[in-house]
Amino acid sequence: MDVPLWFALLAVGYLGVKLIRPPAWLIAVLLLGGFLLADSVLAPAINSLVK
Repeated sequence: MDVPLWFALLAVGYLGVKLIRPPAWLIAVLLLGGFLLADSVLAPAINSLVK
């Protein structure tokens, strides 16, 4: 069974928010921080660490 990555991330994110109930500001900071880091000069360094 092949599940698209976006669907898996959406499901994990939804369950995490429902079960752990983090504050809304923390969710916003994580999403915005990840978006900004992905488009920064640090992206190649982060990519090499993740692989």
